[in-house]
This record gives sequence, structure tokens and C-alpha cells, in this order.
Amino acid sequence: MKARLELKLSQKLIMTPQLQQAIKLLQLSRLELSQTLSQEILENPLLEDAIEEEPLQQEENVKEDTVREERAKTEEDARQSDEPSDFDLKWEDYFDEYDDSREMYGSLSTEENASFEQVLGRSTTLVDHLMWQLGLTSLPAEEKKTGETIIGNIDENGYLCATLEEIAAGAKAPAVRVEKILKVIQGFDPPGVGARDLKECLLIQIAQLELKNSVVEGIIQHHLENLEKKRYSVIAKSLGISMEEVVQSAKIIEHLEPKPGRPYYGSENQHAVPDVLIVKNNKDYIVLLNDDGFPKLKISSYYKKLIRGKGKDHEATKSYLDDKLRSALWLIRSIEQRNRTILRVAESIVKFQKDFFDKGIAFLKPLVLRQVAEDIEMHESTVSRVTTNKYMYSPQGLFEFKYFFNSSIQRTNGEGEDLSSITVKDMIKKLIQEEHPGKPLKDQDIVNLLKKNQIEVARRTVAKYRTVLNIPPATRRKRAFL
Repeated sequence: MKARLELKLSQKLIMTPQLQQAIKLLQLSRLELSQTLSQEILENPLLEDAIEEEPLQQEENVKEDTVREERAKTEEDARQSDEPSDFDLKWEDYFDEYDDSREMYGSLSTEENASFEQVLGRSTTLVDHLMWQLGLTSLPAEEKKTGETIIGNIDENGYLCATLEEIAAGAKAPAVRVEKILKVIQGFDPPGVGARDLKECLLIQIAQLELKNSVVEGIIQHHLENLEKKRYSVIAKSLGISMEEVVQSAKIIEHLEPKPGRPYYGSENQHAVPDVLIVKNNKDYIVLLNDDGFPKLKISSYYKKLIRGKGKDHEATKSYLDDKLRSALWLIRSIEQRNRTILRVAESIVKFQKDFFDKGIAFLKPLVLRQVAEDIEMHESTVSRVTTNKYMYSPQGLFEFKYFFNSSIQRTNGEGEDLSSITVKDMIKKLIQEEHPGKPLKDQDIVNLLKKNQIEVARRTVAKYRTVLNIPPATRRKRAFL
């Protein structure tokens, strides 16, 4: 083949940096957008936060007027009196005295001491709690170091996630010593911590309850699988005890903690802040943008004057400021466009789901992105970006935008409107909550009950919804009654 040059003309869409920025801003969550705007204010000198700047400027003006008035009054008093004025005093003497007292009581410098908020806001982790208890023991220093290695291999659930051999190799200590120290740690709070599996975790807890060599221990040792599947008769026959003893022992085991580290989970609840507010006005709903806490961007008046300046040395500065001005203006327009788009999507959702806002979850309608996109004449991808990590507060509570988009389930008789999948999930949840504890509903039973309400759902769909709702199967929901 010969190498040759060819000219080819084609058309293609290329996203400009400005368009990329607008799309990026559109899909950011409220927290991410706030952080992005704060960073832009730091990097672009032409951007200012109008919310912060205006009160600050007013406060500075008031301070200057007050200082000017006080100074004039003091000088007038000094001229009318032979006594020295307050301004003749040596304030350095008082500062030195204050510094000496500060040394006496200890420095409160933020570099050396944590603030009160930092100390108050810090939560105790499982590792911190175990390390504190290890420090209270009378173990030698070498064994405490081995104990620290063991604690470092305990996961957030409270289980030891490494073998004794691996810990012994890491701590450079005999496996016998590691096992001995592990027994000490297993006696720490919370009960069951440091176990290697569920059985050991439960055995540690019943030992602390002084239930060793009891029926409870026998069930944990040999019949955890039968207990999980509620085979009480098999357990009673195997251990040679009555059903009453099995039921009583099962109730004790149910109150044990399978995850000892649960109370010390490091993750804290993050409260979602709504992007829009749905307010009822007579029979209609009004959608309001929640811009509280966001910087109110504006162009700095100081740099505007610099841009209008003249001079040879000013050309380089003006070129830099022009670039920053274009960037700032585009950011402000992108934010305004983002807000308009979010409002339009929220208004469309309220339009389609008005019955839900009026009457509750039973009246939630099936909805897909395409319906909203056609209603506001936008692309589905734009609607998808808007509904990601965005929340609205309504008379029915706080919901994510995506909550209102769900599949439809038809009625068996073909009459009436289709039901939302979320509504059907709620119906399944209520049926299970109202079931008899001794005779829990199987998935097929739920299918039959829904069919009586003209709702056609397959058994595998019920099983899928039940799994999404974190509801175990009927065999695990059964409770024995005597």
C-alpha cells in the first residue's frame, strides 16, 4: 500500500469548555455546588459573595464613623482638661500583664490546643474504645503492643478479620501469646468483640451472661442453622428437651448482638438539604428554589474600575482581567440556567404527582424520565442529571427527585389507572406487618392477596420487592407461640 495524503470534510459536535462546565454544574449536588462556588470565589478575583461583602462593608463604615466620633470627642475633652487623656496611657503595660497571666493559666492557642467544637464533635470509634480498655489492663508493654496489633485487625462489626498466625507474624510474637491476649480482648466491652465468627461471638456473650453449659449454649454450638430456619421441633428432639425450653432459649439468643461493633459505626447520618420547597397555595402547589447558604455571586466593582483603566502598563493586567471577567460571567449565567432547569423539572414532577402530594403514597403514579422531558421540552439526559442527588421538601416529607420515577403495574381487570411500583412495595410491606407471627405470609400468599385487589404481580416480583425492603423470607419471620 502507498502512503498518501487525503483531505476529508466531516461534521461533529464538540463541547466547548463553557458547555462542559454548565453540564457539570447541573449534575452537582447541593453540597458539591457550594464547595465549587467557594473554590471559584477563591480562584477568580473578579467574583465576590454579595451576601458576605455587603454586610461587611456596612459594618466597616459604621466602625469607621464610630472611631472618628470617639476620637474627636476624646481630643476635645483633652484640650479642655489639664489631665492626660486615655490616649496618653501606655497600653503596652496592660498587654504585658495580660501575657503574664496567660502563661500562668496556660495558652489557648489554636495551634497547640484543639477547639471546643473539635473536641465536642469527635465521636468515639470502636478502635478508640478498645485501645482505652487495653491501656487499663496490667499487661506488660510487649503484650500491649501485640494487643494493639490484634485491635488493628478488628473490623467495624467487631470481628477479628485475620488469623492468629498472621497476627503472630506481624507482631513477631508466638501464636500462643497472641491467643492469650485475644482472650483478654474478648472480655472487653462491647460483649462479643474480637470473635472470629458468629458462633464464637454469641458464645462469648452467653459466657458473660453466665449461661455456659445451658440449653442456650447447646443450641448455639450445634443448631444455629435449625434456629435460623425455625426448626424448633428438630432442636427439641435432638437435645431431648421440651418445645417450651427451645422457645425460651430462642428468645434469649434473639436479644444477643450479632455485630458487636454496631454502636460504634463511624458513619454518621447526613441530613439532606432540599434544593426546592413545595408550598401549598389553596389547591395548587408553588415550587420555590432553596438558595439559602449559597454564595450570591457578583462582579467586584474594584476590578471593574481596573478594567476601564488606561496606560501601557495596564494592557497585560487588562488582558488577564478580561479572561477572568468572561469566566465569571459565564459561571453566573450557568448557575442561573441551572436554577431555572431545576425549577422546571420540579414543577413538572409536581404536575404529574399532584395526587401524591394531596393524598399520600397510595396515589403515587408511574412516571418515567421521558414524560418529564417531553413536558418541559428538554432531553432525557438533562432531566436525568437534574434528578441526581437533588431533593425536594413537600407537605408529604423530604424526597429525592428520583423517588417519583418508577415503573407501572397494571390492574388485572384492566380498569382504573396503573399503579406505581413504589405503591405496590408499600402494600407488600403493610401486608407483612399485619401478618400472624406464627404463620407468616409466603410470597405466593402475598401474590394471591394482591390479586384480590386487582393487582397482577408475579411471585418473583414479590420476592424482589421484599428483598429491596430488607424483609426476610417467611421461614425466617416465623415466631413460635406456645
